[in-house]
Amino acid sequence: MSKSWCAPLPLDTGVIVVAAGRGTRFGTGLAKQYQMLADSPVLLHAVRPFASHPDVAHIVVVLPPVDAAAPPEWLSELCGGRLAVAAGGAERQDSVIAGLAALPPVCTVVLVHDGARPFPSRAMIDGGIAAARRGRGAVPALPIPDTIKRADEFGRVLSTVDRRGLWCAQTPQAFPRAVLERAHAAARAERLVATDDSTLVERLGEPVDILPGSPRNLKITTPHDLALAAWYAERP
Repeated sequence: MSKSWCAPLPLDTGVIVVAAGRGTRFGTGLAKQYQMLADSPVLLHAVRPFASHPDVAHIVVVLPPVDAAAPPEWLSELCGGRLAVAAGGAERQDSVIAGLAALPPVCTVVLVHDGARPFPSRAMIDGGIAAARRGRGAVPALPIPDTIKRADEFGRVLSTVDRRGLWCAQTPQAFPRAVLERAHAAARAERLVATDDSTLVERLGEPVDILPGSPRNLKITTPHDLALAAWYAERP
């Protein structure tokens, strides 16, 4: 009798951690991904859940070109084996394309994660991998809880937006690799710039599912965000 049903799944998942921004909105000379959070830089917190995941074959951390040429010591210690560093580009999309180019062919599932999100959960990672293996994209997201106003350039309210069906997208976002590569190629051909990868995949008409997000999976943009992340770090 065949026992293939209990055979381990292949290591088919690649992860691109995008950390090529200079973090100018953070307001200090040190980019947000390098800020200390508890005992480690924010970026290291963001990488660890993928490095310990049994289905992840390879991780590419995309850094500003000057940092990719000489990675921080705490990151260069992890380089080699399953983790590599790539140089980012002018736009986030350029950095994702650089990450895709650095992933080996075995990675037929790709997760893209913001290096400034230090707390991606195992459930989000598992859910994204499972969706991509079924040929679908997946995005962790939270429903918008507040009333949404549309205003003009002078700050005058024009209308109130119906928030039903509106979600705040997070990362890691997961896709079949072939779909993600095709989405980026189409965006480049059309000179389209988007703020996340799922937008590009949606434009192809490919399915993208919502996964449960978490307030804990915050993106650090300001010192206030870092303080909140420190509070979360004390409460695993």
